[in-house]
Amino acid sequence: MPEDALAPRVGETHEEQLSHLRMLLDVSRKVAAQDTLDTVLETLIDLACQETGAERGTLFLNEPGTGELFSRVALGMRRREIRFMNDEGIAGAVFQSGDGEIIDDAYKDPRFNPEVDRETGFRTTSLLCAPIRTAKDEIIGVAQMLNKTTGRFDQTDLDILQGITTQCAITLQSMQLVERVEKSREREVEFLNIISEMTSELELNKLLNKVMTEATRMLDAERSTLFLNDEKTGELFSHVGAGLDSFEIRLPNSAGIAGTVFTTGKTINIPHAYADLRFNPGFDKQTGFFTRSILCVPVVNKQGKVIGVTQVLNKAGGPFDEEDESRLKAFTAQIAIGLENAKLFNDVQAMKNYTDSMLQSMTNGVITVDNDLTVRTCNAAAARLLGRTPDLVIGEPGDAIGEENLWLVERLRKVLESGEGDILMEVELSFFGRGITTNLTMLPLKTGEGDFLGAMVMIEDITAEKRVKSTLARYMDPQLADQMLAEGRTEDLMGGKDTVATVLFSDIRGFTTFTEALGAQGTVKLLNEYFELMVDVISGQGGMLDKFIGDAIMAAFGIPMAHDDDEDRGVRSAVNMISRLWEWNEARKKRGEAPVDMGIGLNTDSIVAGNIGSQRRMDYTMIGDGVNLAARLESACKQYHARILLSEHTVKGLKGIYRLREIDRVQVKGKTRPVDIYECLDYHTDASFPNMMDAVGHFRDGVARYRKQEFERAARAFNKALKANPDDAMAAIYVERCAIMRAEPPGDDWDGVWVMKSK
Repeated sequence: MPEDALAPRVGETHEEQLSHLRMLLDVSRKVAAQDTLDTVLETLIDLACQETGAERGTLFLNEPGTGELFSRVALGMRRREIRFMNDEGIAGAVFQSGDGEIIDDAYKDPRFNPEVDRETGFRTTSLLCAPIRTAKDEIIGVAQMLNKTTGRFDQTDLDILQGITTQCAITLQSMQLVERVEKSREREVEFLNIISEMTSELELNKLLNKVMTEATRMLDAERSTLFLNDEKTGELFSHVGAGLDSFEIRLPNSAGIAGTVFTTGKTINIPHAYADLRFNPGFDKQTGFFTRSILCVPVVNKQGKVIGVTQVLNKAGGPFDEEDESRLKAFTAQIAIGLENAKLFNDVQAMKNYTDSMLQSMTNGVITVDNDLTVRTCNAAAARLLGRTPDLVIGEPGDAIGEENLWLVERLRKVLESGEGDILMEVELSFFGRGITTNLTMLPLKTGEGDFLGAMVMIEDITAEKRVKSTLARYMDPQLADQMLAEGRTEDLMGGKDTVATVLFSDIRGFTTFTEALGAQGTVKLLNEYFELMVDVISGQGGMLDKFIGDAIMAAFGIPMAHDDDEDRGVRSAVNMISRLWEWNEARKKRGEAPVDMGIGLNTDSIVAGNIGSQRRMDYTMIGDGVNLAARLESACKQYHARILLSEHTVKGLKGIYRLREIDRVQVKGKTRPVDIYECLDYHTDASFPNMMDAVGHFRDGVARYRKQEFERAARAFNKALKANPDDAMAAIYVERCAIMRAEPPGDDWDGVWVMKSK
């Protein structure tokens, strides 16, 4: 028993000395009878409160690793832990000085922190505080008594409290040591069990979850995350986060605390996260979590390469200590091998799943056989050809592909014998009496060491391709047809399909006059030359010829393959068609032949396109309102004395810049909704349309005033356009309209729409 605890106090009678000794011995006896540190603390505080007449007491022990005073029990309060630096408050002052203190009014002492009172509802009035000293005069903590029940704390109370704490200091140290040893033993046993369980797990996601769960529990933390390095992206990623819903986190492998540990390979232990400049509080703000302490260690494989980091947050009861660092390092060292094995297994499994998915999604049939010509794999496409499910084919001999195709088994046998592949083009196979045309590719399968595993045959069904190719070549550029067939897009042509396209109609002006003058043979010769030129222009812009209707051409841009500039392709085709026509007319004039003129209508809208007919005869065609409007615009070219007319739908989709002018808002025959139509002038030269900018500017002004029913001012604008270009037939039409409108005003409800009475 420490001598200071038994030394007589000044002025103390013999009976008082004996009573004091008996009290200390009783304290020693009761404390020594306890089995755990928690019960020792509870008993010690209980006895100290009784002997000093205090309402409540708290015993704080010093944590050398963090420089904090902490309390694990408090009499009269629910069990909790209080921590603060060992130089803060009254308790910190007593710990630093080693001198006990008596405070009669706690709230008048500037060192007193009233926050605990506000949290608990307890009111501290007086306070008695004494250091806990060992026999070697080492201060290991502070005992604090609150609120003397009768009177005030005095020197006698302080002596009693110091005597009790000194008397039991050795017991406190001993129990702490016993607790540490017991916990260490339990942790070691637990550690071995954890490692044994970890190394038996091969699925990466399950292993990551186990690692994080065990790391959190092992270090008594709130949360933990294991980051692995993605060498392809230079990022640290995690699929799990203990305490969070599972999701993937990614960050550069040099960012933040985790990145620092990964790049340096050194452990970081931060007692106070927000005091460290490397800590990024952004994640806390997103999740509402508050990070206090962080322990982050590198995960190193057996080659000494850092492959990731393990990060644990907020140890219960305070910061992480050196023992926690050692345990987490040992833990990560043991699981590194398991992680690499699991990651390798996961990569192999992912590759297998990818290969299986790719095999099953292939439109070509794929069958593999072993060296005994037994079927080992069969994808869905091959099973459909065989008329069986894959599970009924796998394990069967090679002749499962049908008696009519046994020659193919013999070819596979030769591939196995020679070790060389074989390719057969446009070969006929028969399945259940149904013949198909195929391309066959046969290849030997080998291991990495060069040993034969078997052979593979890939069956490409080209029956439909052969049938469709002959059809496609009749109405589209052969290269486009080949491209569609190569991309396996024949289904786009074999049936009706709702799509958006830009439809082009063109027609020769005065064709009847040509037929009368040229006769049958001359007319056919003219059309052949004309169509050759025009179809070449349309194909050059990726357009698709639908059909010839007498002297008319019907084509579309956006079918069967859409482009992001189909409207522009249509306009460029129309402009090039007029330019090519004028070049052709020059040659015709030199031969003494009459020139040819034409009109073109363009509209972009939803249409139905596809093959209509039978297997013997198919014709690709387009139907719908969008097609009809394009035809109406081509016809309207005659009324407006224009060569190229565009609907507002086509104009809205244009990406390029063209010389356009809005010429009218019309309601075509058979329609109730009006549409704005535009004239394209890009084919003109300065000679064919002089002063174009001035003329178009005056024309636009005239149209605007015309729609406002300012017919007199509109007429003046159109006359200015005619002055700039006397051959502007469109301006002349509007001058005539304005005269009619002035004579018979249309009324206030007029919307500027011109109704077309004919097609």
